Amino acid sequence: MLDYLPCILIGYFLGCISPSYLFSKIKKVDLRNHGTGNLGGSNTMMVLGKSYGLIVMLFDVMKAFLAVEICLKIFPKLMYAGIVAGTSAVLGHNFPFYLRFHGGKGLASLGGFILAESPQQFLFLLLVCAALTLIINYICVLPVSASILYPFLAGLKYRSFSAFFIALLCSTSVIYRHRQNIKDAREGQAPKVRAFLRKVFFKEVI
Repeated sequence: MLDYLPCILIGYFLGCISPSYLFSKIKKVDLRNHGTGNLGGSNTMMVLGKSYGLIVMLFDVMKAFLAVEICLKIFPKLMYAGIVAGTSAVLGHNFPFYLRFHGGKGLASLGGFILAESPQQFLFLLLVCAALTLIINYICVLPVSASILYPFLAGLKYRSFSAFFIALLCSTSVIYRHRQNIKDAREGQAPKVRAFLRKVFFKEVI
């Protein structure tokens, strides 16, 4: 376990870097008190605009991606270096210590983590989970379905229960951070995906 401590620390502290919090300070708007109350790309986009939101999303993807790549390069002999670093990055994003453990929801960082670990699995999850999201018609289906499926893919890749449980820790944190979205969807109060896409691409009024 101690062998993986550097991977945990690298991943967690990279994950803790929050561009949305930085933009909050610059714009003097605390995102934790506006919109969904989360320090992630979607809430930044809702409150501060598309440009800021896209920058945050890209950064959140890249910090998890880099955490995995750095640890794979530095610790090539550690079998789980990548998955430990990626999980730690998502946990750092979701629960940054200096913000009282109130960060983002983890979808972008989860994507960056999986992309670095396995581009094939990333593409598979993107296609399957996007299709499920369109069919079920709630956006929370994307992070929840990806979080449910990924531990099984990780376990298969490594042929290891350890990898499954490491990925499960990451996935559980993402589902936990989306708990309000899940509740809203169950009660029929969450925005509909297809209506949102029609509004964006065809300028329809919802």
